[in-house]
Amino acid sequence: MILRCTAKMLRLLDIRAAALVEAVPSTDDWYVNLLWIDRRKCLLLTHAGTLFPVFVADVRKADLRPVGPYVVSLIDEHLRSEGLAADTLGRLDPTDVHLAKTASRSILGVMNDAARHARYRIEAAGGLDRSDIVFLNRLLRRTLHNRGAEYITPLDLVTQRLSDGRRQPQASWADLPEEEATPLAVEAQHAMRRPRH
Repeated sequence: MILRCTAKMLRLLDIRAAALVEAVPSTDDWYVNLLWIDRRKCLLLTHAGTLFPVFVADVRKADLRPVGPYVVSLIDEHLRSEGLAADTLGRLDPTDVHLAKTASRSILGVMNDAARHARYRIEAAGGLDRSDIVFLNRLLRRTLHNRGAEYITPLDLVTQRLSDGRRQPQASWADLPEEEATPLAVEAQHAMRRPRH
């Protein structure tokens, strides 16, 4: 797995340019950026091919050492929260994560838009402590982005990928009994049942 880091993320990880791999850009790549919200570190991960986002708040630098297992665990948990298999967006192996520079201004633009949406929602909720991060992630994955000549959501792009025969979806998190769902999926079920104002 190629994890393409912004300059801010590389500084946080104390990674020098010489330690990065040179890899041809792929739709299976993941991008990651560091955001500061309410004086706390947050991460925004985005899949290159589908724009599937993962927003995580209150990240500690110690969590990222090593970065591979942490990031793979996050992606796995968030995919499963949407009823998707861990390998829906490419093979996930915590021992096979290679860091690289970003390679697409278009994807970085999408990430900037997602960061603005996240900041707005968090501010409107009264800050990180009052924000429903599960609901925020679900919202970001259902936000329209301009891809070529059409507006489409990350989950629509995931569906297109699945229809190409790469992977069949698992049962939706909404259909799983709580005892079979992951903790994030259970939280997502509860979040979507709560009335929104």
